[in-house]
Amino acid sequence: MRPLRNIYVFACVFTLTLWNNSQPTVEKEFIANFSNSLLTNVPKNIPVHTHVLDLSHNRISGLSSLEFISLSNLRVLNLSHNLITELDISVFIFNEDLEYLDLSHNNILKVYCQTLVHLRHLDLSFNKFTALPICQEFGNMFHLEYLGLSATMIRRSDLRYIMHLQLHTLFLTLEDFSLYEPQSLTALNTTSLHIVFAANQNFSFPLLYDGMCTSENLEIVNLRYTLSYKDFPSPSLTLPDNIKTKALMLDNVDLQWAIILQIFLLIWYSPVEYLTVRNLTFRGSRRVLNEYEFLPLLSSREQLMSLSGSMKVLTLEHVRNKVFYFDQGILYRQFSEMNIASLTIYDAYMPHMLCPNRTSSFQYLNFSHNALTDELFQDCSTLTNLKLLILKRNKFESLSKVSFMTSHMKSLKYLDMSNNLLSHDGADMHCRWAESLTELDLSSNQLTDAVFECLPVNIKKLSLQSNQITSVPKWMAELKSLQELNLAWNRLSDLPGCSGFPSLEILNTEMNSIVTPSADFFESCPRVRELQAGNNPFKCSCELQAFIRLERQSGGKLFDWPAAYVCEYPEDLKGMQLKDFHLSELACNTMLLLVTALLLTLVLVAVVAFLCIYLDVPWYMRMTWQWTQTKRRAWHSRPEEQETVLQFHAFISYSERDALWVKNELIPNLEKGEGCVQLCQHERNFVPGKSIVENIINCIEKSYKSIFVLSPNFVQSEWCHYELYFAHHKLFSENSNSLILILLEPIPPYIIPARYHKLKALMAKRTYLEWPKERSKRALFWANLRAAISINLPIADGERCGETD
Repeated sequence: MRPLRNIYVFACVFTLTLWNNSQPTVEKEFIANFSNSLLTNVPKNIPVHTHVLDLSHNRISGLSSLEFISLSNLRVLNLSHNLITELDISVFIFNEDLEYLDLSHNNILKVYCQTLVHLRHLDLSFNKFTALPICQEFGNMFHLEYLGLSATMIRRSDLRYIMHLQLHTLFLTLEDFSLYEPQSLTALNTTSLHIVFAANQNFSFPLLYDGMCTSENLEIVNLRYTLSYKDFPSPSLTLPDNIKTKALMLDNVDLQWAIILQIFLLIWYSPVEYLTVRNLTFRGSRRVLNEYEFLPLLSSREQLMSLSGSMKVLTLEHVRNKVFYFDQGILYRQFSEMNIASLTIYDAYMPHMLCPNRTSSFQYLNFSHNALTDELFQDCSTLTNLKLLILKRNKFESLSKVSFMTSHMKSLKYLDMSNNLLSHDGADMHCRWAESLTELDLSSNQLTDAVFECLPVNIKKLSLQSNQITSVPKWMAELKSLQELNLAWNRLSDLPGCSGFPSLEILNTEMNSIVTPSADFFESCPRVRELQAGNNPFKCSCELQAFIRLERQSGGKLFDWPAAYVCEYPEDLKGMQLKDFHLSELACNTMLLLVTALLLTLVLVAVVAFLCIYLDVPWYMRMTWQWTQTKRRAWHSRPEEQETVLQFHAFISYSERDALWVKNELIPNLEKGEGCVQLCQHERNFVPGKSIVENIINCIEKSYKSIFVLSPNFVQSEWCHYELYFAHHKLFSENSNSLILILLEPIPPYIIPARYHKLKALMAKRTYLEWPKERSKRALFWANLRAAISINLPIADGERCGETD
């Protein structure tokens, strides 16, 4: 076992390990850190209220009481990894509250002692002491719990001053170790003993023997023996009753196989319950050893198997065989027949393990990081007490064979088959798992969707992380007891439903290919209380928003929300957290969108229809079409003529009800007399055979001006409206001032139809001539009208003003 620390010491050490500054700094209020600052002396600028002071990893070679006299509140002092050669503990006489003092990894040769009453932790390990630096004053440190020492020799008298102390941990570093006086350590009273030999020296077997008689927890590091194993002292099989060790750890063991057997034999007979051996390298002969040479210390191979020791847990980690050949079946048989509850053989290149010959007491087996294959424990019916089996990082390939391996393990609860080469397809044999199996780890294998055909029916916790699963088949067998399912790091494109997992509570689908998770997941999985679905390439769309909304309604079951839930698509939203993504209800509800679009279309059609009717748009379109057709026909009939020749001064547009005024007043006054005006009147100038519209257009185009006689009768005439429209069209197309408006009678605005909006616009914007009722003003009226029609027309021979055909 590694040395245990009390809570206070652990807190101090943990606090010190947090420091990683290269320059002297004062952290918080009571912690001063000057580690790794290239100091040669204790600095003078230490705050007087400092409780924790770190001066480790510097070049300090000497200490003075003046350097610590002002630090009356100091409780933790770390001076490890410096160049101190002498230690006078009296320099800390003014630091009465000091509880933690670390002077390890220095060059201290001599100690001048002083009692520090409140000291709990004192570490003098990894120094240059010849004998154990234990002063008489140490015996007065009744609060001392951890003591670290170093020496090249250990004598029984060196420990006499601390025999009465109730130490929790004694830490010994024995570099260049040369002498151990037997039974020296047995005088100590400590719970944990940690001994470190130098890596290049031989360890002392008596020291191991006495260490087991000293403490409940024993750890020894660097066990080497370079001499012949024949010189190694053989342990007595009759052990004393005073062995105390229950937990033993041997770290970095490099020994010949015969010596390892002797040590294991000693331990097996002892009260040790927990044995851990790490970094074990065993050496031996280059020739093949037979069975009897392999077990030289036993009269028969069955003796070791029949030993009834106290061992409960055996752990072997990082085992290496150096130039040693033997029948491995012998070794496997020894391990398989051990009468212990827990066996771990980790990273030993072990290719196989035998099935026990009789019902085994194994409850826990860990054979991780080896070379085991599908042949392990096939048809093995003696592991009926086994509850936990860990076989990760091996070379298993067939999931079906793994299931048959467990079929006779009636007590098996947990199986770890992660990091193997497992696969399964429909062509494989059927699976038969132990009915007691409730937890199964199949992560980091080569399993596909077919794995759901081969799963324990009573499984409660299942890990299929890091496989090649694309979906959970709906036709899979129902796993009624499954509560936790891990499908992270696969190839899922959607969340699996819970039709096959009615009891599912926790689901992990992180790091898959889920773009848009199903919005009905929480409805199909009502018992799920935690969903881990982050770190997927989410597409921020309406479907995803529906999923988020349902999740919120379910009470916030998404694990690691919102940091792990980020939009991947579309590109403009990449990196946005899903909690910040929102779309309107209209954009995501197709039915609502269709209804809204239909309503808007109907409203738009209704508005357009109303405007068309109100503004008489069909009429205008019809007139525009007739105008276009007339112009086209005129162009095709006279393509050589580029311009229309003006033949009339003005075209007269009037209502038939006003014809009497036009014939009696307008025409006579304009066509007779000096400066007569050639007028175009429909009764005498329209060409027979042509349509009325075509005649109107031709007359307007052949006339310089267009005179409109406005009256209430005019606005009620359809043909007057045609003539006004075409004349207005000419006004804009030729950009001319060709309209003359004569208001014969006042026109109330309310009697003007809505489609006569052009007439309203003309009357509002253009100046018009009003026919005077008084005769005295009529001469001015005719003068103004003649002035508005001021153009010389080429009049053909024989044609005179006022003459008609």
